[in-house]
Amino acid sequence: MRVVIVYESMFGNTHLIADAIAKGLAPGNVITVVPVAEAGSELLDRADLVLAGGPTHIRGMSRARSRAAAVEMAHKEDSHLTLDASAEGPGLRDWLAMLGRLDIQGAAFDTRASGPAVLTGRASKTIARLLERHGIALLAPAESFLVTKDNQVRPGEQDRAEQWGRKLAAMLPAARPVR
Repeated sequence: MRVVIVYESMFGNTHLIADAIAKGLAPGNVITVVPVAEAGSELLDRADLVLAGGPTHIRGMSRARSRAAAVEMAHKEDSHLTLDASAEGPGLRDWLAMLGRLDIQGAAFDTRASGPAVLTGRASKTIARLLERHGIALLAPAESFLVTKDNQVRPGEQDRAEQWGRKLAAMLPAARPVR
């Protein structure tokens, strides 16, 4: 099966999680991991499964203002943050707003601060709802992967993301020939 994992990542955390999920999905599948800017219709038209993930900003999906604030934070003189190569490109919200109908399966994930979701928020819930609006049948419930207060992926989360990828792979229907 052809799997496309679309991610938005400001400081690289969601990108790391997307790569870990890809590793879990990889055996027997053709996996493409791309930032939002590279997730065009020609790539998606050939996909059998699409996963979409992004960071949780202000208890939900990022917006232009929260993305600009993240870039500004990384550029501060005393900042230890490094921007992901795709950080200053379009966000997942923009991509989903322009996405056409896709009659395939999918799943949503996010990265968020550690703590109860009721306090931290979860971008993945909204991502999942928006994927469904575009005809994407969710293969699994939305999933969150945690980051530390220092904005680093928490230890063990990349392993958990890889395991989630394996779980998704096990849910896929019998492999169709790659077209």
